[in-house]
Amino acid sequence: MEIEFEKLINLQKLDKEITDISVFLENIPSKIEEINKKIEESSQIITLAKEKMDQNQKKRRDLEAEVKDVKEQISKYNRQLNEVKTNREYSSLLKEIEEAKQKINDMEEEIISDMLLADDIEEEIKTARQKHTEAEEKLLKEKEVLQQEKNKFETKRDKLNLEKEKLVPKIPSDQVNLYLKIYKKNSGIALSPVSEEFCSLCHMRIRPQVINELKGKEKIILCENCGRILYFVTK
Repeated sequence: MEIEFEKLINLQKLDKEITDISVFLENIPSKIEEINKKIEESSQIITLAKEKMDQNQKKRRDLEAEVKDVKEQISKYNRQLNEVKTNREYSSLLKEIEEAKQKINDMEEEIISDMLLADDIEEEIKTARQKHTEAEEKLLKEKEVLQQEKNKFETKRDKLNLEKEKLVPKIPSDQVNLYLKIYKKNSGIALSPVSEEFCSLCHMRIRPQVINELKGKEKIILCENCGRILYFVTK
C-alpha cells in the first residue's frame, strides 16, 4: 500500500497553522487586559492629582479656619487689655497678641504658598487629562485592531479546521493514528523531510538503503533518532 505522504504533509501543515493561530488567539485576552491596565493607570494619574488638589484645598480651609480662631483670640486679648490692673498682666497680654499676630502672618503666608501650589496642581491635572485622552485613544485603537485580528484569525482557523475535516478521511486510518501519536509526542511535528541523506529535524544520517525505501513510498519509516516519519524530497 502506498503511503499518503503528500496528504500527511498537508495535514501537518494544516495542524501547524491551526496551532499557531490558536496560540495567537489564546494570547489576545491577556493583551487586551494589558491595554485595559494601561488605560486604568493613565486614568489613575488624574485621580492622584485630584486627590492632591483635595488635600491642598482642605489644608487651606483648615488654615483659614485657624486664622479666624486666632483673630477672635486677638480680639479677646484686646478686650482684656482694658480690664487688666497691673503692668505685668498688660505686658503679658501684649506678648500674647504679638505672638498671635505672628502666627496669623505665618499661616497666611502658608495659605498663599498653598494657593500657588494649587495652580501647579491644576496644571498637573490638565496635563494628566490631556495625556490620558491621547493614551486612551491610542490604546482603544490597539484594542480594536486586536479584536479585528481575533475575528479574522478565528475565521481562518474555522476554514483550516474544515479543510482538515475533509482531508483526514482521505488518509488511511492507521497512517492517521500513527501521525497523531508522533505529532503529540514531538511538539506538533510528526514528519521530517530527508535532505542530503540527513533527517532535516534531528540531522541524523539516513542509510542509503533506507533512502531507496523512502523513494518507493511503500511503507512508513521512522527516524531512528527522533522517531518522526521520514519522507524523501525530490530536488
